[in-house]
Amino acid sequence: MDSAVIQLLVLAGIAVFLILRLRNVLGTRDGYEPSRDPAPGAGAPDRRGFEVIEGGEDHDITDHVPAGSAAATALSAMKRVEPGFNVTEFLSGARGAYEMILMGFERGELDDLVPFLSRDVFESFDEVVQLREREGLKVEANFVGLREIALVDARFNEATREAEITVRFVGEITSVVRDREGAVVEGDANLIRQERDTWTFARTMGSDNPNWKLVATGD
Repeated sequence: MDSAVIQLLVLAGIAVFLILRLRNVLGTRDGYEPSRDPAPGAGAPDRRGFEVIEGGEDHDITDHVPAGSAAATALSAMKRVEPGFNVTEFLSGARGAYEMILMGFERGELDDLVPFLSRDVFESFDEVVQLREREGLKVEANFVGLREIALVDARFNEATREAEITVRFVGEITSVVRDREGAVVEGDANLIRQERDTWTFARTMGSDNPNWKLVATGD
């Protein structure tokens, strides 16, 4: 076989090996994936790949709440029951849930949100949506981005394994309310406004259901 052909085959083999290695490290991306801003207080390097030495500080917790606080103790207890639980990953999921739930409520599209809302929260949202429908009002809203996300509290009941995590969000949206004739009665499509919310999510740790439910809302 010609030496040039052999050299080409060797280079092709090396290229395939490098591609497979990169896919293992970086994963694969399908289409456009926007970059994720780090959560407040997460300026330190990502330590999720490091094992926490028993008795040492768990930076996945202390990057978000003060060491020794009641919230830190609760988060540690959650991890003992469910070792795969990760606070940073939870906040990343909460970021996506916030946009999905907020926009679903603003647009009156609640059906897809049922698995992610407690009954009380769903009924509260549904009451507002039905009131708008009776008055002939329609909301046109767009999510601009999330300006802030911070874990503000955590509680854990070891007897029932019920976990609650409270998160503060500052989102940016545009919103317009129109009447039956389509006239604007509130808002401005060109004006970005801030939406401040404090939400509490709950879940039974160690259960087969991975979904956290929104159980309480506040400003």
